[in-house]
Amino acid sequence: MPPEAHASYAAAFAPALLDPDGDVPAIVTGPPGKAAEKRYNVYRNNVTVSLIDALAAIYPAVQRLTGSDFFRAMARFHVRETPPTSPLLFDYGRDFPAFIARYEHAQSLPWLADVARIERAWLDAYHAADSTPLSPVVLAAVAPDRLANLVFIVHPATRVVRSSFSAVTIFAANRGTETAGSIDASAPEDALITRPDVEVVVQLLPPGGAVFLTRLMSGWMLAEAAAAALEDAPDFDLATNIAGLFEAGAFTLLTSGDAI
Repeated sequence: MPPEAHASYAAAFAPALLDPDGDVPAIVTGPPGKAAEKRYNVYRNNVTVSLIDALAAIYPAVQRLTGSDFFRAMARFHVRETPPTSPLLFDYGRDFPAFIARYEHAQSLPWLADVARIERAWLDAYHAADSTPLSPVVLAAVAPDRLANLVFIVHPATRVVRSSFSAVTIFAANRGTETAGSIDASAPEDALITRPDVEVVVQLLPPGGAVFLTRLMSGWMLAEAAAAALEDAPDFDLATNIAGLFEAGAFTLLTSGDAI
C-alpha cells in the first residue's frame, strides 16, 4: 500500500477511536468484506485503556491522591477530549494538569493540578538532554566587580513550578509507597525540578527563589534577577538561593552580560 493510501486509511480509521458513541468507519471491514464493529470496538477500548495507563504512569502521585477509580474516570474524560499528537506515550498528557484544574469533580482538591504540573516537569526533566552541572568553583573565581553582570545558563532539565498551595510537600509525600501524614495544603510553595545526573531532583525553593531562577532562565543578569526577587520577597537571601541552585545542579555555564 503506497504512503498516501496509508495516510488516507488512517485519516478515516482514527477519528472515532476516542468516541465511544461514534460510528464505526465504513472503511473498517472484516473477512469477507463484512462489517467489523465488534473488532473495532475492542480496538477502540484498548486505545483508551492504553492512554489512561500512560497517564497513570506519568502522574502516580495524582492517582494516589485521588484513588484509582477517580483517577481513571477523570483520565477517560481527558483522553476523549484530547487525543495524542505524538507516537511517544511519555509525551502524552501535557494538557492533563490544565484539565484537572477545570475538572468539575476535582474542585475540592485545588492543589491537585499543581501536583500534576510538578509530575509533568519531573518527567520532562528526566528526558531532558544531559549536561555537566556548573561547579561553584567557577563562580568563586569571578572578580567581585563582575558578579552583577553575570548571566547563568541553566541546565536543560531545569524547571520551575509555582503553586499557591503546598504542592511540593504533597508531591513528595505521595510519590512513594509510605503512608502520607496530614499536610497543611494552604502554604504557597515553589518547586525547582532538575536532573544534574541520573536522578531527578525536586526541591522547595526559598522565598523569592522562583522569581530569581525564572529571571535567570530568561537571560537576566544576576543583579537584575536578584532585584526582581527582592521585590517579590523582601526576605530573599541571595547567598542561600545561589548555594541551593548550585547544589541542585541547576546551571551549566556562566557568561557575562557585558558581552551580550
